Amino acid sequence: MTSRQLAQWCAWCADNRKAENIVILDVSKLSSVTDFFVIAGGSSEPHLRAIGDEITTRLRDDFGVRPNAVDGSTQTSWMALDYFDVIVHIMKPEARELYDLEGLWRDAPRVALRKPTGPKGKSAGNKSGAETD
Repeated sequence: MTSRQLAQWCAWCADNRKAENIVILDVSKLSSVTDFFVIAGGSSEPHLRAIGDEITTRLRDDFGVRPNAVDGSTQTSWMALDYFDVIVHIMKPEARELYDLEGLWRDAPRVALRKPTGPKGKSAGNKSGAETD
């Protein structure tokens, strides 16, 4: 799975749990640490937990991919899931406004959200392997 596909899967999983204002930033030309940031909003502690659980469970069960680190918790206003090439930030609105990652990384191109494809061309919810948009 490419880092772009992983970022799309993370965003899709976050959207499955009604994350708000999902943004994918391509920081590959600006950072030596990671290739993509996925930033998603959650409205409450249970909502943050649901988004984080959906991402980690789906990627583990469907692709055998696990985060290398998880920082923060649902008791804080910010969780980060570190997949090396993709870092997922799940934030309450007040933390998102305070830290303004989109502003900090404003030179990073935004990646259009689209239905993700797996490493073998399988789209989410499409067992035939044909890619769909």
